[in-house]
Amino acid sequence: MSLHIATLAGDGIGPEVVAQALRVLDVAAQRDGFKYDITALPYGGAHYLKTGEVLTDAQVADIRRFDAVFLGAVGTPEVKPGILEKGLLLKLRFDLDLYINLRPVKLYDGVETPLKNKTREHINFDVIRENTEDLYTGAGGITRKGTPHEVATQEMLATRFGVERCVRYAFELCRLKKKSGATGARGLLTLVHKTNVLTHCGDTWFRTFNEVGEADYKDIKREYHHVDACCMYMVAKPEVYDTIVVPNMFGDIITDLGAAICGGMGVAASGNLNPDGTAPSMFEPVHGSAPDIAGQNKANPVAAIISLAMLLRETGRIRGDGAAVACGDRLEKAVIATVPKFKGQVFDRLSVGTDKVAEMVMAAL
Repeated sequence: MSLHIATLAGDGIGPEVVAQALRVLDVAAQRDGFKYDITALPYGGAHYLKTGEVLTDAQVADIRRFDAVFLGAVGTPEVKPGILEKGLLLKLRFDLDLYINLRPVKLYDGVETPLKNKTREHINFDVIRENTEDLYTGAGGITRKGTPHEVATQEMLATRFGVERCVRYAFELCRLKKKSGATGARGLLTLVHKTNVLTHCGDTWFRTFNEVGEADYKDIKREYHHVDACCMYMVAKPEVYDTIVVPNMFGDIITDLGAAICGGMGVAASGNLNPDGTAPSMFEPVHGSAPDIAGQNKANPVAAIISLAMLLRETGRIRGDGAAVACGDRLEKAVIATVPKFKGQVFDRLSVGTDKVAEMVMAAL
């Protein structure tokens, strides 16, 4: 079985971190006898400036033929904010029905956290963010624009179908972690929302969470936290979390806080998943394109390498490909063995060089 991967290297530091992550993948695949092929796609800011197109329906249809998508970063100062985010990132999420955003929050040994006296034993949980509903659907609009009476609305939407499939994925992941004996896993799933104010969408989430849990996941403990309380817990005592399930907007916010407490964007990875396997899932480091350091060999490729490890592991699970899962696990273990060598450095921009970091991970393999 061969894995067909499309790469969207994108803009800024995206091509650099993607190139180095693929170097690491090549070494891991040769060691394990794992087969894959890469098709590079041009979409991003530079492509938009050249063609006037972000991403067409026909191009999305072409992307469907791949098993997974590996994204570097998109964004360039020459393109106004919102064009690429909506026309490429959100379009792929909606058109491919990537309804789960998986964000691990793990502190690796050797990576400094801003939280006092916290170690990897305290910061080790997963956030499951619903990825295709909520405020991101774009429902609403602006009337009387540019006048003193301008009115803007953007509606928070939650469907029972969308909420339930996200909640079920979170329960399943929490159960899988508990059965595997993963570090920090204790069979606890926490719903994060704002039910005391958002009484309509919050009620749909809260009832669905408890009804599904009571019916099918009695082995998993359930808790609920308001999103503001969650932010305080993540900073004061992150060890209370095992697995979090959260709607789109709140998930967008707390996952970046999660990146900050586990060392910064340079080590933060993510997956936009279609767990049903009806379309390829997309994996990306959560950092931006950082145009100020592009081409200078300063970007940290660790987040990209971890994202590639997630690509192999999650795509392997969806396709029933044990070799891909094993290769993904091996990649992450190599990163874990490498990062202690950079203790004391700013993890978003390492002075040792993008290529040298990749070579150290390859040596750890």
